[in-house]
This record gives sequence, C-alpha cells and structure tokens, in this order.
Amino acid sequence: MTRSIASPLRRLLLACSLLALGGVAQAQQVFRVTAIPDESPTELARKAAPLVKYLEGKLGMKVEFTPVTDYAASVEALVNKKVDMAWFGGFTFVQANARSGGKMIPIAQREEDEKFRSVFITGEASIRSLADLKGKDLSFGSQSSTSGHLMPRSFLLQAGLDPEKDFRRVAYSGAHDATIAAVASGKVQAGALNISVWEKFVADKKVDTTKVRVFFTTPPYYDYNWTVHADMPVPLREKLSQALLSLSRDSAEGKEILELQRATRFIPSKADNYKGIEAAARSAGLL
Repeated sequence: MTRSIASPLRRLLLACSLLALGGVAQAQQVFRVTAIPDESPTELARKAAPLVKYLEGKLGMKVEFTPVTDYAASVEALVNKKVDMAWFGGFTFVQANARSGGKMIPIAQREEDEKFRSVFITGEASIRSLADLKGKDLSFGSQSSTSGHLMPRSFLLQAGLDPEKDFRRVAYSGAHDATIAAVASGKVQAGALNISVWEKFVADKKVDTTKVRVFFTTPPYYDYNWTVHADMPVPLREKLSQALLSLSRDSAEGKEILELQRATRFIPSKADNYKGIEAAARSAGLL
C-alpha cells in the first residue's frame, strides 16, 4: 500500500523537478549580442533588429541585442561573458584578445573587411593633403576605434606627422557620424573616420559634399569582425558561424541584413588577420 502511494508521488516529484529544471534552462537560453557603439544608438538598434530575428530562427533560442555605452564596455562584456557575441573593430578585437589572454575567436567578417579603409575629410579649401593638417584641429572618433583613430593615426605617423605635436588640437568625437558632424559644423578643420559610414552618409545625402570632402584615403587593412569567447560550446559556435556565413543577398531576408551591415557577404575570419593592427597599436603606444 505504502509502495503504491510512494511510487506515484516519486514520479510526481521527479516530473516537477524536471519541469523546474527545464524552466531554468529555458530562461537561460538567451543569446546576447553587442556591438561597438561606432554609430548612434538608434542606428545600431536598426541594424541589429533583422539580424536578431534571423539568428533566433537559426539558433532556436531567444536573441537579444545588448547596447553598450562605449568601446571599452563592449570588450569587457565579451571578456566577462556578459554577452555571447560582439561586433568588434580590429583594434577592439586585439584589445579583447589581449585582455582575455587569447580567448577571443573571430568567426566571421564582411568581405569588405579584408581591405577596409579610413578617410580624412575636411571643409577647408586649403587642406589638400595630410601635410596640410599641420597646425589644424583634427577629430578622431573613439580612442578605441580602428578606422576612426588607430589606423588613421598610424598612417599619419608614417607620413611624418605626430598628432600630439603637429596639430593645434586633437579631439575625439566618440563615433564616426559625430566626426562628420564636427567637420560639417566647423568645430574642427578635419576628421578621420570609417569609409563605409562616410559612403552611407553620401548615399543618403546626409552630408553636403560641396562643403565637406575626402582629401585622403588610407591604404587597406583588416577591420571589423564578429567575435565569440573561446568558452562557447563548439556546436553552438559552429551553428552561429554557419548562420552568418550562409547569409545571401539572394533572399529578401539576407539582402536586408547584409545591406544594413553594409556587407556583400560574410566570410570566415581568424585572429592572425589582426596581427598588423596589433603591431600598429603597439607602435602607437595604444596597447
């Protein structure tokens, strides 16, 4: 009699326990994505929305975009596993990899990121070359930006210009769109930024190119990538990588995502791609 009562009771307790554990597991099945804040928060959210929806379908779990306040916060978020994947610039990847002891894995980059460039822009007729920047005010983007600071600074140094000695003032706008605004408003005579943001502003007619123009485009370098922590389970990492690499402009969904990401397509990436950026950062005393 006791046995017949206890057996169903045990089964009930076991079922409740499994349901509870299942609820916890389900609650934890949130995949968090972040990105360096190189553009305005509204633009970053707009770019992330269709990608988040796409990844939810591919990963079979809830995906959330988690904005961060600055570049350093994106590094700390992935290093400390507060997020699962981050959109880094080349320099932020190098910083995160150093900060984590080599535990960052870049899984995908845009085809465009194999030969990325920065542009220097101005509204001053007298500025025609990098040498003409002497004694002028120049704005970079964020101090941790690859295309808005590190690589432009590296090419300035190669041209024999030391921003701290040769310019009247060096400013940091915080983001590429803010650099354009600073130059357009006359707050600074010149600025350095990501070429794809500049081209987007030109295409969307958000900048008057009769007043603000590019006067120098840098040589190419590797830049942005999607990065995950090495502790991510391999099956999840492979599923995620495949989801990104299979995006195609042949489908309406893929076309929308890739256009918002300003990408032809995503291709595999690797840590060795960013050795040049690491060397530039060390040479400039930024790492």
